[in-house]
Amino acid sequence: MDGNGRWARQRGLPRTAGHRAGAKSVRAVVEECLRRGISALTIFAFSSENWQRPKSEVRVLIELFMSTLRTEMRRLVEHDVRFRVIGDLSAFSEKFQRQVREGEQNTRNNQALTLQVAVNYGGRWDIAQAVRALAGELMAGRLDLDAINEAAIGERLATSGLPDPDLFIRTGGEKRLSNFLLWQSAYSEMYFSELMWPEFDADALALALADFARRQRRFGRTGEQVGDGRKDKAARISKAASDSDDAQHLDAMATSAQPSRDVA
Repeated sequence: MDGNGRWARQRGLPRTAGHRAGAKSVRAVVEECLRRGISALTIFAFSSENWQRPKSEVRVLIELFMSTLRTEMRRLVEHDVRFRVIGDLSAFSEKFQRQVREGEQNTRNNQALTLQVAVNYGGRWDIAQAVRALAGELMAGRLDLDAINEAAIGERLATSGLPDPDLFIRTGGEKRLSNFLLWQSAYSEMYFSELMWPEFDADALALALADFARRQRRFGRTGEQVGDGRKDKAARISKAASDSDDAQHLDAMATSAQPSRDVA
């Protein structure tokens, strides 16, 4: 979510005003994800590098996070949104950590959308802590060396339990990952928007999703293989339509043809 500060500067406002405006964009994007049936949304709220910013801005960011969580919690519960935070929370106050834990606890059974917020998060930190966990299990004799593979690392990342993101969106005109979900984004489709984050709304997200829908995701295969697979799947669904009047069966087949619908 990039461009809050520049959005404010263009309007002669302090950078903190941009962060407050950006919080409204979060609500708009969450609501659009719910409307479209997207299962997971991960937003980068505060990176491990953001501590280098002016102390006054860091303080406002933390206070804004806490106040937004307080005011939005009822809305998250009402809309069946599961709230989850990833990152190293040990750097924050006990009050901050307690509020995060309470938010996660209050929404733990919600299923419509998982809203995952990255706070004091870095992709390299995430990989390092996963490797550290594996090393500890290995030294304790709870894990065999041969069991360490990509799946084992993925299970120990902060995002464990969620699919890797299908679509990675960055606003503000920047075209880099900035240490976000490095492992998880290995096969994500990248979308870079010139809009500053406070300008990014439901319509902007719709444009990003439309662009994503036009792409061919090959995962190492050829374009012809992917195309043939689509034809085969379409043929199976067509045959099922002629062989059965069971609409639920058709719905299940159509759903299995969709991507995991995870957005970062």
